Amino acid sequence: MEQDKYNKFFEKLESYGVSRRQFMKYCTFLTATMGLSSSMVNDVAEVFASPKQRPPVVWLHFGECTGCSEALLRSSYPFPDRLILDILSIEYHETIMAAAGHQAEENLHNAIKKYEGQFICVVEGAIATKYNGAYGKIGGRTFLEIAQEVCPKAAAVICIGACACFGGIQAAKPNPGGYKGVGDALGIKTVNLAGCPPNPVNFVGTVVNYLLLGKLPALDEKGRPVFAYGQTIHDQCPRRSYFEMGEFVEEFGSEEAALGYCLYKMGCRGPETYNNCPIAKFNDGTNWPVEAGHPCIGCSEPDFWDQMTPFFEEL
Repeated sequence: MEQDKYNKFFEKLESYGVSRRQFMKYCTFLTATMGLSSSMVNDVAEVFASPKQRPPVVWLHFGECTGCSEALLRSSYPFPDRLILDILSIEYHETIMAAAGHQAEENLHNAIKKYEGQFICVVEGAIATKYNGAYGKIGGRTFLEIAQEVCPKAAAVICIGACACFGGIQAAKPNPGGYKGVGDALGIKTVNLAGCPPNPVNFVGTVVNYLLLGKLPALDEKGRPVFAYGQTIHDQCPRRSYFEMGEFVEEFGSEEAALGYCLYKMGCRGPETYNNCPIAKFNDGTNWPVEAGHPCIGCSEPDFWDQMTPFFEEL
């Protein structure tokens, strides 16, 4: 019976155009990203193949561009979006739900009432706090009012993206709406998956950590999972080796040429930015901004629009 269950799971994957080999390769990659032992690859696969629970999720959208949802749903891996929808019970998500208007609001209220203290609240976007939150409203209620009602009733609050974590571009000076990150606006502890957008694998890893180990991952002082934000971009960057004394001269012929290869002199914020971009990459692990020749802009750091600009000048 157990084997039949797995066969059905892999048959479903194949209907998505995903082979068993591709799935196990992804689980191996995810396990490594989460900082778990390679011996746990099969345990991670089990989370997807045989979910023991489907935690209810209420996904709120505030001041944002929906880029974080799009990054997950349009991930070039052909299946993380489908796997997430299989292991989580998405009770409310404006982007993917069929309901709209009053019906959508009714779904939100019903989910909060039914799953109070049990649901995971994922928040995308910053919250306006000035003028009683008047700079952002949904269904006649301000972002602030909705967040104050929903977030305290959740088992955990996961902020996805720079806006929800730290305010993002909405909080950049002069910030007339008083936009803030969710934790700051409400005075609560949140799991912060920072980035603009964050890598989808870090969201999947956080969810799998919760389902596999029964707890959220260890966090740094800014509320970010250590497995993804424990090291600076520069410390993990493959260009960094050419910045070390003794290596660049042989490779490039001169110090000036080597410094041109490392993008620090072009304003790269890698030394001040904590994220796993060089390891996880984007687009099916194909590339990431610095590898493509663009300096890091520090999007996973608080107030990066104010603290890191102008982007193309050395700090």
